[in-house]
Amino acid sequence: MPQFFLNKRLIILLVSIIILVALIGFSLRDREQLTWPEQFLKDTTGFVQHILAKPTGYITGFFEDVKGLTNTYEENKELKKRLDELAQLEVDVQLLAKENAELREMLDKQDSLRNFKPIHATVIARNADRWEELLIINKGKTNGIEKNMAVVTANGLIGKIKSTQQFTSTVQLLSAMDPTNRISAEILRGDEESIYGTIEGYDEKRELLKLKRIPNDAKIEKGQKVVTSGMGGIFPAGLPIGEVVDVEPDEFGLNQTAYVKPGANLYDIRNVIVVEREMIQPGKNDDAGEEEEDR
Repeated sequence: MPQFFLNKRLIILLVSIIILVALIGFSLRDREQLTWPEQFLKDTTGFVQHILAKPTGYITGFFEDVKGLTNTYEENKELKKRLDELAQLEVDVQLLAKENAELREMLDKQDSLRNFKPIHATVIARNADRWEELLIINKGKTNGIEKNMAVVTANGLIGKIKSTQQFTSTVQLLSAMDPTNRISAEILRGDEESIYGTIEGYDEKRELLKLKRIPNDAKIEKGQKVVTSGMGGIFPAGLPIGEVVDVEPDEFGLNQTAYVKPGANLYDIRNVIVVEREMIQPGKNDDAGEEEEDR
């Protein structure tokens, strides 16, 4: 009996396989019309796919949009970082180009200072007090710098050494409001005799130096160059200061005051030259009031 049922099950399985193969073959053959079960199955499947297609597309699109936004954010972040680096690089290039130009100008300037020893230095700090107008440079006594030495840039005189330390020095600018800040100067007039005076004070509003103690009968023209006279025995002669832009009589009408536009930029100073005079010339006196010059 069990053997009979076992054979019966085997027969049913074989018949089912045969019917399935026949149905597959029947469905695969070329036909113009489908049977109703096939039509029902395909219609049902298509309807279900149509219903599920839109929400599935929305969900898929949502996750793709989120992924795209994430990628865009990361890309923008990376691009911004590169732009920041590029901006910093441009600044560094400009600063290096500027420093290179300044150093080249200062090297060219060294020829005109052949009678003196130039000491190159870099500005490391600046005092915000307009009364004193002080700079700190990275050279001091160990480099041979002494008080009252002239300090110049490639474009002209900017001040003098006010005090020195072992490794740094303090520079007082020409724009300092200190009344004791005096420098003997001369106005060059080509083939004519020079006119002498003293740089005393600074017009803060006009950003001009005041060249005082000029004789009332002296003929001064705008554009004439002003240089150090060397009369003090400390500052060398011929260091450029600036040029005359205006002339006015003093308050008593006995002398004239020439207003001089500095050749050097007194507000943007990075590299300087401290001028060490190789030989002090004794026996030369300054103009009136020059006892306080270079102090």
